[in-house]
Amino acid sequence: MGMKKLIERWFSRSRRKKGTSQPETRLIHLLVIFSFLLGFGGGSLLAGGKTAIARVFVLPEKTKMPIKLDGRLTESWWSQAPPLGPLTMVEPDEGAPPTEKTVVKILASADTLYFGLICYDRQPEKIVSYTMQRDAQLRGEDHIKIVIDPFLNGRTGYIFAVNPNGARYDALIEKEGEGENPQWDGIWEAAAHRFQEGWSVEMALPIKTLRFKEGVDRWRINIERRLQRRLETDRWTGINRNMKVTHISQGGLLVGLPAFQQGFGLTVRPYSVLSFSQEEPAQSVQTGFEPGLDVMKNFGGSVTGLISVNTDFAETEVDTRQVNLTRFPLFFPEKRTFFLEGSDIYNFGLGLAQYHEKDLVPFFSRRIGLYQGQSVPIDVALKATGNLGQWNFGVLDVLMRPVEGLTPRTNLFAARGYRNIWAESKVGFMVTAGDPQGREKAWLAGLDFVYKTTEFKGNKNLLIGVWGLINQREDLGRDRTAWGFKIDYPNDIWDLSLTFKKIGRDFDPSLGFVRWAGITKTSLGIAYRPRPDWSWLRQIYFELFPSVVTDLKGQALQWRIFTAPLNWHLESGDRIEFNIMPMMERVPYDFSIGREAVVKAGRYQWTRYRLELDSASKRPLKIKLSWWFGGYFDGHMSQLQPCLVWRPSHRLNLTLEGEWDKGSLPTGKIDIQLARARVDIYLSPNFQILNYLQYDNLTHSLGLNSRLRYTYRSLLDVFLVFNRNWLETSGHFRSQLNQIMLKVQYAWRR
Repeated sequence: MGMKKLIERWFSRSRRKKGTSQPETRLIHLLVIFSFLLGFGGGSLLAGGKTAIARVFVLPEKTKMPIKLDGRLTESWWSQAPPLGPLTMVEPDEGAPPTEKTVVKILASADTLYFGLICYDRQPEKIVSYTMQRDAQLRGEDHIKIVIDPFLNGRTGYIFAVNPNGARYDALIEKEGEGENPQWDGIWEAAAHRFQEGWSVEMALPIKTLRFKEGVDRWRINIERRLQRRLETDRWTGINRNMKVTHISQGGLLVGLPAFQQGFGLTVRPYSVLSFSQEEPAQSVQTGFEPGLDVMKNFGGSVTGLISVNTDFAETEVDTRQVNLTRFPLFFPEKRTFFLEGSDIYNFGLGLAQYHEKDLVPFFSRRIGLYQGQSVPIDVALKATGNLGQWNFGVLDVLMRPVEGLTPRTNLFAARGYRNIWAESKVGFMVTAGDPQGREKAWLAGLDFVYKTTEFKGNKNLLIGVWGLINQREDLGRDRTAWGFKIDYPNDIWDLSLTFKKIGRDFDPSLGFVRWAGITKTSLGIAYRPRPDWSWLRQIYFELFPSVVTDLKGQALQWRIFTAPLNWHLESGDRIEFNIMPMMERVPYDFSIGREAVVKAGRYQWTRYRLELDSASKRPLKIKLSWWFGGYFDGHMSQLQPCLVWRPSHRLNLTLEGEWDKGSLPTGKIDIQLARARVDIYLSPNFQILNYLQYDNLTHSLGLNSRLRYTYRSLLDVFLVFNRNWLETSGHFRSQLNQIMLKVQYAWRR
């Protein structure tokens, strides 16, 4: 019997038994499987079933300028290309014919892959499309999404999407196909065109942008179209509401690819930053000029090396301000392009980031180049990512410049690798070394295994993962390990999960993020999401998410039970939700909330409630309102989070959002206010001005971040960044920081 069948039978038997299936027994079973994989992980288990086939039309050699990217598909080559098979509706009526026709054609030259799509629409005036922004979240608009797996491994891949305005979005598949990493930016072009019968798009993907397996004439792909006003999703393959288009193992095959030519596979990107900065109005203006260089080399298509000298992040958007209502550190996502390239490879351990709580991240790249909120210059950074046979790997080595009174010169290293086994599973390792503060003997090592199938019980998803970590540093004690497991059944009607983590009291990786140590955490997720046959209601979500945290002696430190007795997704696209969350927390030390209130050490139990209203994304005016209320430790607190998005045209988008936390504890009042505003102007998909304004009454600081970006043929980028801060004193705002930065970078490819 194959290992896949053994795991499925074990899982089914464990669910049927009553009173005898304990978490410890399941964990032992999982560890036995893990040991088996480490010893015999070289086998193969191919997914069965019929695979859809699409054939690419190869352009004749030496064809110059074969496609003029205007979105019109008027070149004769398009008429010669065979169309991809028809799309099929996935949502709302699985397996039904789509309400509108979509034509997909694919061309290839020696160095470029072209996609041409015609999206017919009998009501073109009702097409939903509001933005031209690069990397905008297009899920609330009409768009086309293409997913490519150039390695045929069914686990990783590239995502490219375009809306009717020509706005481009790209990302990497992550979290075993359950998620996307939109921070990755590739060099590619697209153009869209609207006409009387709908809209069309042309896309050009240079082969030098992609890593791929050499010596094969086929890749795995999938195509998805979204018609937002109908909340309709049409897809080429994987016609199953349990699956996402990023479950690329369910994709079809694109065959007949030519022998792509990478040339030298060399990309040289010089850049320079000119800056003018004034810390206080009375101070003189400081002028700076910093040159830098990125050199990327593609070794045979599947391995990419990058060296960066005097690495700069001037164009990166400022962090979104967050209100901390707990005693735990806040988690800020990585936004810097250099660290996001190939970052999907560094995902480690199934279940480490449960919902929105980042309990443990073994490698957190924001530890590099940032310390205590300050930037630390990077002299040289080396990076390599790629695939060798069944192995996927990433290596990062960074030399940080010393900053007097802050950090010494340090060398930081991280490596991640995993081996593909069977159709969709993997077993891997992670190693990091070095410490941003210069502490000695700092390292981390870990192993993880993920069993994944998209064919459980025929057409369901099932994931089982186990992981273990150990770290060392001169100032740490002996309890320096962490381990855990997760069983996940993420499907359309039933979404079930069980997650367990144990984090030692001395576990503190220098290049990782740990929310708290010396604990065990067990989380259960139960979501039942029926689709009643009602004309006005699309789907109902009944949700129950209990979790309990104990110390290493078994004493409960925290528990919470998140419930959703009401969560309706309407056919109009609107949503209404009501939540009840009883919770308990044992606080070991005093900590402050805002400026006045203090939570004293002790044991607290209270109940929170939430009402959330969310209007449909298809409308120019979108409103979301979230209101938490009820108890809060030994007092009460109301939290109001409004969001207003107005999109009068695809050239102007405005967003207003905020948070108001108001309540009281026996020690004082809580009054925290946070406001954010975005004014985004799009002159074209390649020319945008993004403005981000933030204020909070804790720091009394008002900050403006304005970024102008102009892109020419995806090779030349010009960024003009303006940062200004004001400090509120006695009802007046006093200028605190003025900064202007001009960054110019050009990619020379050979």
